[in-house]
Amino acid sequence: MSDTIFSNTDIAAIETREQLLSFLLEKEVDLQKVEERLIYKNELEKLQMELLKLQNWILKNKKRVVVIFEGRDAAGKGGAIRRFRRYLNPRSARGVALGKPSDIEKGQWYFRRHLKEMPNPGEIVFFDRSWYNRAVVEPVMGFCSQQEYERFLRQVPEYEHMLYEDGVKIIKLWFAVSREEQKKRIQARETDPLKQWKMSPVDKKARELWDEYTHYIREMLFKTHTDFSPWIIIKTDNKMEARLESIRYVLSLFDYDGKEKAETVLYPDPNVVHRFYRAMLFEE
Repeated sequence: MSDTIFSNTDIAAIETREQLLSFLLEKEVDLQKVEERLIYKNELEKLQMELLKLQNWILKNKKRVVVIFEGRDAAGKGGAIRRFRRYLNPRSARGVALGKPSDIEKGQWYFRRHLKEMPNPGEIVFFDRSWYNRAVVEPVMGFCSQQEYERFLRQVPEYEHMLYEDGVKIIKLWFAVSREEQKKRIQARETDPLKQWKMSPVDKKARELWDEYTHYIREMLFKTHTDFSPWIIIKTDNKMEARLESIRYVLSLFDYDGKEKAETVLYPDPNVVHRFYRAMLFEE
C-alpha cells in the first residue's frame, strides 16, 4: 500500500463518516482507533442531546445545579467541562474558573467569592476547580496556613449543607488520574505549543509532589464526603471514556422530561464511575 492514502479526488468525494469508513476499509487501514473515535463521537452527541433536555428541565422547574470538577493537574477536567457545555444555552449554563484571590478577597470569608457564583433559579454552573483548592492545592503549595486549612475542613460540610437546604444541587466529581498518565499529559503540555498555556508553576511541581497531593486528597475525601454532597470518583486515564461516563452520571441523577426517549445508555459504567466510601482505601 502506498504511503499516500488520500488523493485530492478521494478527499473531495468523502462527505460523511460512513463514506470515510468505507474508503479506509478499502485501503486496508487499521481501523481500531478510527472506530473507537467514531463510536465516541456518536455516543457523545447523543449524550449532549440529553444534556440539552436536562437544561430545559432545569430552566422550566427553576432548579439550581452546581457541578464541581476536581482532580490532579492534567486529569482532564477542562476537556470534560467543554464537552458538557458545548451545545448548552449559555444564558442558563456557565463555567466558573476563579483565579487566585485578590488582596481584598484574602481578608474575607473564604467561601464568599465562590458563593457569589452560585446558580440562579433555572441555571447550571460548572466549576473548573472550586473552594476545594484549599483542601489540596493550597496546603501542598504553602498558600494557606495550617489553621486556615483545618478551619476549611470543619466549615465545608456546614457550608454545603446550607446550600443543600436552600435547594442547590451540588454534584462533586473527582477526576482520578494515574501517576504514569499524568506524567505523559504534563510532558505533552510542555512540548505542544497549543497546550503550553495550560502550564503553571503549580503544574510543574505536580509530579514532584505526588505523595503530598495523595495525602491531602485522601484527607479531603474522607472529611468532606457526605450523604447530601457525596464525592463521585471518575477514572480518567481514558479521556474519552471519562467524558462519556461523567455525563452519564450527571444525567442519571435527574428525572427530566424526555429522558425515556434517550437513544443511548444514561447510567454510568461502575468500573469507571463510583461513589467514594470512607471504608475503602482510596488509590489513584
